[in-house]
Amino acid sequence: MLKLNRITDYAVVVLAQMAREPGRLVTAPQLAQDAAMPTPTVAKVLKDLAREGVLESERGAHGGYRLARPPGEITMLRIIRALEGPVSLTACVDGTEGNCGVESLCPMRGNWDRVNHAIRAALESVSLADMAIPAPKFDFPAHAPHPAVS
Repeated sequence: MLKLNRITDYAVVVLAQMAREPGRLVTAPQLAQDAAMPTPTVAKVLKDLAREGVLESERGAHGGYRLARPPGEITMLRIIRALEGPVSLTACVDGTEGNCGVESLCPMRGNWDRVNHAIRAALESVSLADMAIPAPKFDFPAHAPHPAVS
């Protein structure tokens, strides 16, 4: 299963909050309260994102964090890379060598690159602005049965 770690999930929540007011300078305690998350977790996320250039930070009594770019210019790929490193499904992709004992015999060598490129392209095509748009809610009448999920 391809799964992001919890810190990356929290980061997207915090960044989506920030994207709704992109120029606003906010603190970790403010964001933690708004997102109902522990302040130390939010502080760690903010520091990591600032270190990777996704956020800008200002020190001091009136300091805080803000997005380094407009939300439409920050991609999901950039966010995931900032917190998890390179996006790759296998160890033998994008020209890396020496990570597998049978790589010279592997019939899949090079084919995984196509899959990785497709995943990266999909992540590159979704911006933080897209993620900040509230998901539509589907309200079903109380008396109507919910549609079956197939």
